[in-house]
Amino acid sequence: MTDRVLRCAVAGAGRMGKHHSRLYAQSDGVEFVGVCDPDSSRAQSICEQQGGKPFATIESLLDAGIDCLTVATPTVTHLAICEPALARGVHCLVEKPLAGDVVEARAIADAAKKSGCVLQVGHVVRYDPVMRAVRAVQGVRPRFIEMDRISPMTFRSVDVGVVLDMMIHDLDLLMMLMGSEPEEIHANAVCVLGDAEDVCNARLIFPAAADGIRPVANVTASRLALKTERKLRIISEDGYISADFVARSGSVVRKTANRAQLDEVRAQLASGADLSGVDYMSLVAVEPLDVKDGEPLKLQLEDFLSAVRMGRAPEVDAETGFASVRTAERIVAAARAAGARKI
Repeated sequence: MTDRVLRCAVAGAGRMGKHHSRLYAQSDGVEFVGVCDPDSSRAQSICEQQGGKPFATIESLLDAGIDCLTVATPTVTHLAICEPALARGVHCLVEKPLAGDVVEARAIADAAKKSGCVLQVGHVVRYDPVMRAVRAVQGVRPRFIEMDRISPMTFRSVDVGVVLDMMIHDLDLLMMLMGSEPEEIHANAVCVLGDAEDVCNARLIFPAAADGIRPVANVTASRLALKTERKLRIISEDGYISADFVARSGSVVRKTANRAQLDEVRAQLASGADLSGVDYMSLVAVEPLDVKDGEPLKLQLEDFLSAVRMGRAPEVDAETGFASVRTAERIVAAARAAGARKI
């Protein structure tokens, strides 16, 4: 445990690097050392706004002496940056995905374990106030989950396909909600602009619950849509949760009718009775999700810095990030097997 000032830096002067730099510069108990990027003008621009110095290489940044590093560079560079940083005792927050394949993801996770440093993977949606509100709902056991994450093409993160770029957020959330990786995967994908998939749909079947029922999730990701949607629906016998991450709102629906009322409705349905006059809303209660304020990236950084100071594991550690990459790779393999081309 330490309460000393932490010297923190960012690798990558792109869009996410700018945000991480801003948050470090605004954080208490942090000295923002600077930004490392081969493009000196971009790194210099950030430092002019947030302080610190620009660095051309990861070696020169590590030589400056830092405690924490956010890696916000293209996925293909994560291993080359994380390994030397971890070997020198630097705690790392790595933007998702942890790596582009399970071999490199395993190497990073092993390097973190060997170093004893904190390594957190940036699955930032866990920290979204909407997701936190969903997790706070009690008494809804997921039986079927639908997740949609679509948007127009931004031409960011095109070094990987849509599964590693976008769907991986939802894979992390699913495994958090289910407590395990899926047992069975069915998928298909479409490649339009390049050799990697731009649209993918996956059906994931998870291990059976105590009652023998195997929960199922249907996940869709597209970076070729005409609008942006981020939606989650959790369905069970006990209730229904609907969340809209763009609108920052959602609803929880629960049964309010007593057993006698429900048995009567079921009996009438079975007998073919006309129930068009029954007020469905009298059988359920609808309440809004309690979504609080908060910037997800800031909440994630606070968890990372707290983990470093307290010597504890972060919420999304290296093994969790590795599991997401492994599941993503299984989905791409299933899409190939189903006939997807150019993946």
